[in-house]
Amino acid sequence: MHGKMPDSAETLDFIRDSFRSVWSLELLCILKSDPDRAWPRADLVERLRASDSVVEQSVEGLVAGGLVVVEEDSSARYAPAWPELDRLSRNAEELYAKRPGAVRRLIVMSGSSGSLTAFAEAFRLRGD
Repeated sequence: MHGKMPDSAETLDFIRDSFRSVWSLELLCILKSDPDRAWPRADLVERLRASDSVVEQSVEGLVAGGLVVVEEDSSARYAPAWPELDRLSRNAEELYAKRPGAVRRLIVMSGSSGSLTAFAEAFRLRGD
């Protein structure tokens, strides 16, 4: 732990690069809530209130990012490939809990325009 703020540029880059959709971040938060559990796809669909394809795409993205592993029975488990990913995941989760709207905008914008100005606007502090 380097004592970095959860809204550091490093954390924002991690969010922008790791999550194709807000669903992916929500899914990661669910998996992190019980890291020893391997979650069957049906349970994730139910918890997220999302379609099977949304869950599948989110799991695939998180696996590609080194954050999640899929077991032989197709259940998913939080398993960051290295400690740095765990730290960044915690920071992302903390920032999402504090500023969900800003994090959602960041994810949506990074998926579309990727504009640096829009990115900066998403995190402009409004008197907090």
